[in-house]
Amino acid sequence: MVLLKEDLCCPVCHDIFKDPVIPSCGHSFCKVCLQSRWTENPNRECPVCKRRHLNDELPPNLALKNLCERFLQDKHQRCSEILCSLHSEEFKLFCLDHQQPVCVVCRDSEKHSNHTFRPIDEAARQHRKQLQETLELLKNKLKVSEQKCLFFWLWPKKNYCL
Repeated sequence: MVLLKEDLCCPVCHDIFKDPVIPSCGHSFCKVCLQSRWTENPNRECPVCKRRHLNDELPPNLALKNLCERFLQDKHQRCSEILCSLHSEEFKLFCLDHQQPVCVVCRDSEKHSNHTFRPIDEAARQHRKQLQETLELLKNKLKVSEQKCLFFWLWPKKNYCL
């Protein structure tokens, strides 16, 4: 399931939900956002549909809270995967000598002096092509092995005397 940021945004603050609550109308809001709106407007209307909320209780929307937390964790993980941990720069190059993605700052560092680089998208295409070729070879080997196994399995089992 792909979560979009827009699906996880509070209609009041337009940010990812923080402590989401769900009033009786069914819309979701950050707890602080809804409480501040209701402080301004004592009629306790939903900021989206204007329906009045009669009781004081604001039940938490735990499912939405979990989705938001997961989205933020995934976002953090994705960012850490595409940013250099040393310089917080985006990986734009691939060092052929070390076989690893590098940022522009790393490329100019002593560690990578006199190394050969490729644009990261070009290196990714080459690696994908190599993986596909290796996969095809392995599929062919598996097919041959399966045929051999089948041959020996079906081969009549007779007692041969020498």
